[in-house]
Amino acid sequence: MFAIFQWLQGTEIATALRESAYMYPIVMALHLTGMAIFGGLILMTDLRLLGIVLRGATISEVVGQFRIWKRVGLALVAGCGILLAWAKAEQYYGNPYFWLKMTFLLLVGVHALVFRRSVYRNTAKLDNLKVMPSQVKWAAGFSLCLWIGLVSAGRLIGYYEPKP
Repeated sequence: MFAIFQWLQGTEIATALRESAYMYPIVMALHLTGMAIFGGLILMTDLRLLGIVLRGATISEVVGQFRIWKRVGLALVAGCGILLAWAKAEQYYGNPYFWLKMTFLLLVGVHALVFRRSVYRNTAKLDNLKVMPSQVKWAAGFSLCLWIGLVSAGRLIGYYEPKP
């Protein structure tokens, strides 16, 4: 698998991105912008499901209004994240925080699949409830924990220094 990471990092695109004085920082800034958009809206959605914020709006309204912006943020995060990892693939291969972030990303995907039908695609039913079911609150709380872990692990990637 390390050979694949070496090959990826050695491609012309990865080398050009990594060695550019402007492109790598621009892609990093776009990745962070995407995190702010996507992560902020995930945060607000989860806090709404927990009944902490935006209680004057229905869950359907919140989810509906955020959907397109979540997609924009996700496209920025995913697209730029792939480019960043591609540019430094060999370096990231040995970084435990990179693998921790990838683990959190996998768990976020599993979370989305598990709760998509019962929570995130069922907002009209949730709008009519006076008390949120514990499954909904658990899904929102777990989502918050996963995203905090993912972002934290991602931030730590840059601070890892391998032992010589």
